[in-house]
Amino acid sequence: MKAQKLAALSILASVGLMGCSAIQLNPNAHRVIASRNAAPKGCKYLGSVVGSQGNFFTGGWTSNKNLAEGSMNDMKNKAANMGGNYIQIEADRAGMTGSSSSNMYGSSGSLAQTDVTWNGNAYYCDPKEIGLE
Repeated sequence: MKAQKLAALSILASVGLMGCSAIQLNPNAHRVIASRNAAPKGCKYLGSVVGSQGNFFTGGWTSNKNLAEGSMNDMKNKAANMGGNYIQIEADRAGMTGSSSSNMYGSSGSLAQTDVTWNGNAYYCDPKEIGLE
């Protein structure tokens, strides 16, 4: 029984620690450019991409910087896997999770950023057109 509890705590700690670091950028995604600017003429549209990191459980232990960086890396990884090298960013959102309580002395609460999501359109562009060569 103790071994099972220890194993469960180890798994929970591992999951919690994974939430602390940003999603890593895959080697094939290092040359993906993300911009709010429209893709240059002649680029081939590949599809919509969504990148996200965090949730109500791990997001509170992850820095805002890592949430933003990890979600961007997730989106670039997905675009690269589609064969893309350019993302036109459409929207970004930061989610908040909070709690509140009240008693006879008043109420209190807190909010924390717990997730970040980026949406965009993936394209394949001539590398010269987007400054990669």
